[in-house]
Amino acid sequence: MPAEPTDADYAALAEFRFALRNFQAFSEKRAAECGLTPQQHQALLVIRAARDEPTVGYVAERLILKPHSATGLIDRLVALGLIERQASSKDKRQAILALTGEARTVLRQLSVTHREEVRRLRPLLDALLKRLDDKD
Repeated sequence: MPAEPTDADYAALAEFRFALRNFQAFSEKRAAECGLTPQQHQALLVIRAARDEPTVGYVAERLILKPHSATGLIDRLVALGLIERQASSKDKRQAILALTGEARTVLRQLSVTHREEVRRLRPLLDALLKRLDDKD
């Protein structure tokens, strides 16, 4: 049975959540500077990182959205000229999602700044995770 959390555990968890919220705020600000909502940025990242043909269903799964919400998100990205729907090579009835050149440029810019921020935060996150290591 897991040990009861200590005061130090509560403090580490609170600090960890604070660090996550700070990263979230950083990410939202950078996305807005590029004219994107946080969800739009995340959708572009999910599509770019997909190992297989990304679909609306895949985006919904990765962003923890209901399918109709993911469809609306993708529709807005298509309207912005950031995403194209293409026929799947595996199933012609299914549309796969592809980034446009503009989306690749914006995502590259965002990813460079996010990678730098994660690297900056790594020592703090490593220390917080170490504090939460199970000592049982």
